[in-house]
Amino acid sequence: MDAVENKWDWEKRFDAWQESEGFQRYPWVVNTYAPFTPALRALPMLNLALISTAGAYIDGTEPFDISSKDGDTEFREIPTEVEAGDLKYAASGYDPAAVIADRNAQIPIDRLLEYSSSTVIGSLNSVWWSLSSRIPNAGRVADDIVPKLAERLERYEVQAALIIPASKLCHQTAGVIARGIENAGIPTMMIAVDTGIVDKVRPPRTAYYDGELGSVAGTAGHREYQLRILDAALRWIEPFDQPGARKLAVEIETQVEVARGER
Repeated sequence: MDAVENKWDWEKRFDAWQESEGFQRYPWVVNTYAPFTPALRALPMLNLALISTAGAYIDGTEPFDISSKDGDTEFREIPTEVEAGDLKYAASGYDPAAVIADRNAQIPIDRLLEYSSSTVIGSLNSVWWSLSSRIPNAGRVADDIVPKLAERLERYEVQAALIIPASKLCHQTAGVIARGIENAGIPTMMIAVDTGIVDKVRPPRTAYYDGELGSVAGTAGHREYQLRILDAALRWIEPFDQPGARKLAVEIETQVEVARGER
């Protein structure tokens, strides 16, 4: 199943789109069906990959190009040992204030390492993948990014991938990537806050909630909330038996935290 259905028709609409028109007239990808790969391992036994479209890059390296019509289709492979303070962000379509204050709001490395140490997941892969926050050309996402990214995931023996978009356009990029990776035989889970784009792109598995762009993995500085979002989303990877989207039952503060005056 194609990552972008009827891609030739979409490419015609994209070629006709002018950047000056803005995203009000942007030709969003619209898919009818979704690929699906069942999870073959339980969560405590799998090697999990993290894929982010927040535009993160290591300080001192070349930033993503967020000025071209097509967008930057290169991705960065970043070791989990790289500290938050060593990351910069080529942000487009979202406010980077949250991820700068706490990268776990968009790139939950610390939260996932906690889960790895407590065997909630088998392991967090030793590197994670960072993509540009602005890639309008979804056809190039499908043709250029997906095959290379799928090859890297297979080389690292990844058994599932968690994909977290940062902006509205990122939701399309993440959805197309999820479809392509699932076609390669690797189960995915996408966390989303823009259901309109999810309904159009149809990624295989989506966990959505009423969150904000720029902090899709949870409010900056709120560890417990981030963990609740991740826990609920990750635990749905295995039970899904067909493509779909489910709403996360998460709140910023639980009743117990409110009563205690905690964040």
